[in-house]
Amino acid sequence: MCGRYASVASRAELLERFVVDENNADDLRGQDFNVTPTKDNPVVIARVPQDADEDAEPARELRAFRWRLLPFWAKDIQSGAKMINARAETVHEKPAYRRAFKSQRALIPVDAFYEWLETDQVGKSGKKLKQPFVLRPADGSTLALAGLYEVWYDKSLPDDDPNRVVPTYTIITTTATDSVGRIHDRMPMAITPDHWDEWLDPRNHDVDQLRGFMAPPVDGSLDMYAVSKAVNNVKNNGPDLLQPLPAED
Repeated sequence: MCGRYASVASRAELLERFVVDENNADDLRGQDFNVTPTKDNPVVIARVPQDADEDAEPARELRAFRWRLLPFWAKDIQSGAKMINARAETVHEKPAYRRAFKSQRALIPVDAFYEWLETDQVGKSGKKLKQPFVLRPADGSTLALAGLYEVWYDKSLPDDDPNRVVPTYTIITTTATDSVGRIHDRMPMAITPDHWDEWLDPRNHDVDQLRGFMAPPVDGSLDMYAVSKAVNNVKNNGPDLLQPLPAED
């Protein structure tokens, strides 16, 4: 799964990397080294401009969406508590995701993500302790994870209340590669730059083609190392969370 990650690229860097016009971009919160579900985070989508001709090409947008998908039919904002990830194997057919997979796909910019390895040490609770690991591109780039988005409307609020519109997203995951599998059995899917246009195009409904675009980061392309358990506390946030633990003597 992907339940925690770091988003540290600046707004300007994201605009350049994903080729988004500044007029199609939200203001962002800034660097976050401990992104958790329900936070608003950078998401890249593409939509055909409202006043454009039918043949107009979709325009990329950089938006701040909430992490935890709320299907359009959700009854309240607390629904979808577990919908931070969608399984690649079934995302195109599950009722909660199939509409979004058809025409509301996204790229989630991620600079590193965290996974936890169960150790043999036992804590005070009697449960085995888990060691956090960072997984990040070895070349220092930003991953473009495969995601879906939905725009949910809080019907309990007036039409003119800005909080009525709640855009949300989920990250698509798959079986981990051999190198990552020793830490966790699931990992996020990514989309390579040569498929960004086709993946984001809301007019592309070719399920088989779209599923073929999703792939885990190539084995060996990620640096993996143990980090401080400080990341376990969602209140902790800073570049130190990405620092490797010092080598034991």
